[in-house]
Amino acid sequence: MLNRILQINNELESSIFLLGARQTGKSTVLRQQLTDATFIDLLDSDVRERLKRRPGLLYDMLIDLPDESVVVIDEIPEVPELLNEVHRLITQKNHRFVLCASSARKLKRKGHNTLGGRAYPVYFFPLVSAEVPDLDIDKAVTYGMLPPHYLAANPPRMLSAYIDIYIKEEIKEEALVRNLKAFQRFLEVAAICDGEIINSNNIAQDCAVSATTVNSYFDILEDTLIGYRIPAYTKVIQRKVVQAPKFYYFDVGVANHLLHRTQLRRGTPEYGHAFEHLVIQEIMAYLKYTHSQESLSYWRTYTGIEIDAVIGDARVAIEIKSAEEILTKHIKGLKAFGEEHPQSRRIVVSLDIFNRRMGEIECLFVKDFFKLLWQGKI
Repeated sequence: MLNRILQINNELESSIFLLGARQTGKSTVLRQQLTDATFIDLLDSDVRERLKRRPGLLYDMLIDLPDESVVVIDEIPEVPELLNEVHRLITQKNHRFVLCASSARKLKRKGHNTLGGRAYPVYFFPLVSAEVPDLDIDKAVTYGMLPPHYLAANPPRMLSAYIDIYIKEEIKEEALVRNLKAFQRFLEVAAICDGEIINSNNIAQDCAVSATTVNSYFDILEDTLIGYRIPAYTKVIQRKVVQAPKFYYFDVGVANHLLHRTQLRRGTPEYGHAFEHLVIQEIMAYLKYTHSQESLSYWRTYTGIEIDAVIGDARVAIEIKSAEEILTKHIKGLKAFGEEHPQSRRIVVSLDIFNRRMGEIECLFVKDFFKLLWQGKI
């Protein structure tokens, strides 16, 4: 059994929306950690249909529980009308709810009760290095960190089922798009653009839709927790910088499968892209799990100088390279960033096992970087 970083009890000063893509392990961790909670599973069709017909039944079921009881409702978007009853129970009994969702789309629709600030979002991610003893970097880079996939004997088959049954059918079921063929193409193009700066006009041409539609598709991927956009670091000191965001799927294995990438080999451009994605994925999870007030961004000038990750207001700049030996050519971007932000800590994360300094730039082996990150030392 893997011990997850997120400790739900530490989040329950009030009610929470626990948001994470399917198969990240939300239900498992809740049953492991909240053994005394009352569980209501809306994926159970009988339970779901009864509560849909009569949402007030939830109130009747829970009103006699002791004050401040913990109640878990799994997949609350299946019956969003229950949020009115949740609101009543929080107000009258001060119950603390864990409202799980693998999509925030339905919860955002007009007319649904968002609890008026009585519940705050907590995000749940695929596995991170601190949860996996003896992390296999190559396996993680290729198949991603969703627990069923990373731990599986046959990850490609699991990934195929996940994408075909969950991602495509989930979008279809929610009737989020009219042109499913165009959206299918968009998913593949978005994978090609994974970790790249978004150019909506180019993507629109590839998918034969408008740029406005492309932007709405990216919104859908974010709302359904399938991907996220990382903004550009836009503070200008000397060099003019790019303003457009980058896009990443929530798990590198999903992007790889959409691109039919299997058995990635070190030293190839495909491995390098996936390695960068894995490190970004880890940093994003760390910032969310620790409730950091610092943002994650990237930096790129119009002349093509780029830094893969910037934490906070240029506090840390990180270049991600899959090279097994870091050379001077690999740190040119960090040197340029340091000229404009000399106060920043600059790190290159790589597969080079020899940690050292190259002037003011730290070279860290990826596993050592992950360890320092979760120790709060980055």
